[in-house]
Amino acid sequence: MCFFLRHLAIINLGDSTAIAPKMLGKFLVSKKTVSYYECAAQLGRFLVFIVAEIFMLPAMAYDGYMAICNPLLYMVVVSPQICLLLVSLTYLYSLTTALTVTSCVFSVSYCSSNVINHFYCDTVSFLALSCSDTYMPETVVFTSAAINLFFSMVIVLISYFNIVFSILRIRSSEVRRKAFSTCASHVMAVTVFYGTLLFMDLQPKTNHSLDTDKMASVFYTLVIPMLNPLIYSLRNKDVMDTLKRFSNKPCQSFKFM
Repeated sequence: MCFFLRHLAIINLGDSTAIAPKMLGKFLVSKKTVSYYECAAQLGRFLVFIVAEIFMLPAMAYDGYMAICNPLLYMVVVSPQICLLLVSLTYLYSLTTALTVTSCVFSVSYCSSNVINHFYCDTVSFLALSCSDTYMPETVVFTSAAINLFFSMVIVLISYFNIVFSILRIRSSEVRRKAFSTCASHVMAVTVFYGTLLFMDLQPKTNHSLDTDKMASVFYTLVIPMLNPLIYSLRNKDVMDTLKRFSNKPCQSFKFM
């Protein structure tokens, strides 16, 4: 789990740094422009990390499934080589997806307005500026998003269905509590991440707006990368002990050399 957490932290750092620096720069200066190639680079970089996160979470769910449901086979099935293979395939697939989607989005002509109704180069807001047929890039974007979400969510749901089923068969309430607490942080992270993506994708056409997309984008580009370290830290006993000590005696919680 720690191996996958390290890579999730790298992905979250990539998510936020792909968007936040340029966004903050636009807030601070009066000239809020971005070049055509900078926009393509930003979109490609963002897609690499968001797709990687979509499949890193199922890899972590599978890791939890093996640890709880098949503990005797854990070191054989989830060996360091298998973990490295899962992470490598995740990055390779995310890079391939990002290159495919970005090349499709930037293959059409843009000759109308040059004002992007977003705080970063998003596919939907960017394609809205095209003056040519956008059927093919829109199909590629939609198909890619649908396939990625479907397969990753299926893996997560199957893994957690088996985890819950195995935990409920445990007779000891103390062991059940510990098993549930082991999965709690990942379940919370998965719920927040997929909940945001589903909120964007399942909106009816009549109620869909770019303003809603912008609010949701802030959540999964900035808020979720900030929340994940907090969510996974709360299961750490040392962190919890420090927080309790600080809340009880804030002035005496720090030691000076």
